Amino acid sequence: MVISGFGVFVIGLVILMILLLVLGVCSVPQGMEYTVERFGAYKRTLDPGLNFIIPVVDRIGRRMNMMEQVLDVPSQEIITKDNAMIRVDGVVFFQVLDAARAAYEVSNLEFATLNLTMTNIRTVMGSMDLDELLSKRDEINARLLTVVDEATAPWGLKVTRIEIKDIAPPMDLVDSMARQMKAERDKRAAILEAEGKRQSEILKADGLKQAAILEAEGRRESAFRDAEARERMAQAEARATQMVSEAIAANGAQAVNYFVAQKYVDALAQIGRAPNQKVILMPLDTTGVLGSIAGIAELAQEAMKERAAPPVAGRVPPQPGQPS
Repeated sequence: MVISGFGVFVIGLVILMILLLVLGVCSVPQGMEYTVERFGAYKRTLDPGLNFIIPVVDRIGRRMNMMEQVLDVPSQEIITKDNAMIRVDGVVFFQVLDAARAAYEVSNLEFATLNLTMTNIRTVMGSMDLDELLSKRDEINARLLTVVDEATAPWGLKVTRIEIKDIAPPMDLVDSMARQMKAERDKRAAILEAEGKRQSEILKADGLKQAAILEAEGRRESAFRDAEARERMAQAEARATQMVSEAIAANGAQAVNYFVAQKYVDALAQIGRAPNQKVILMPLDTTGVLGSIAGIAELAQEAMKERAAPPVAGRVPPQPGQPS
């Protein structure tokens, strides 16, 4: 079968239309956005999914990754405020929010972001002392994030996080820091030990003070009780002396003889009970002892007579030592 020239034209036209249709269909994957350029100028942005463009007139310009991305900041040397040389590296997390601005506002987006981050790391960390760099890493990250995010905002970027991974001082400086740390710890240990000894001495002195106070209180209480005991003994002695005086006044010489004989006999009894086996020579007034004993007997007889004799009405019984 011979196809005429018109048929060939129709077939060619159909094939061309199919080809144009295929070229006009654009599928954008999730997490990506494509820019459309018409005769080299930006026209619009294609969202994820199925999109249509005009073949030949429009073409895909930049394919932008809209997902969060990470850049590794290479290690670099930094001179701190106190003239210490350190090596620092880190990471940057960013996300493209405006595909058109990220595609056409800056050339080589990742390279620009990386260099901007490295420059600001030198600026921020170079204005701080070494001790601040080692102890305030969170503050450094926050300052870097603020500066870099403001600088990249015109590019349609959002810097979400900047982290300093490692800060490496030179070895001689590390050794000096280790010695300084050891000296500081030794100092604190010595201070704590001295404080402990001081507290121990204070507690010991306080204990001795309390012991002395308690001992003085004890002596005071003991002296008070001794004085009270002596006072009571003196009162008892005075009472006994008064009673003896009244007995002597009532009975005369017989009562005196009684008391003297009682004391004499008690003294002899104590000498007899003494464990000393030696012979003791002492003068004894036998007549005086017998007289005292006789006085005791007379007193006893008079007391028994007074108890046995009935009282006579109208008669006052004679007082001891007085004639009847």
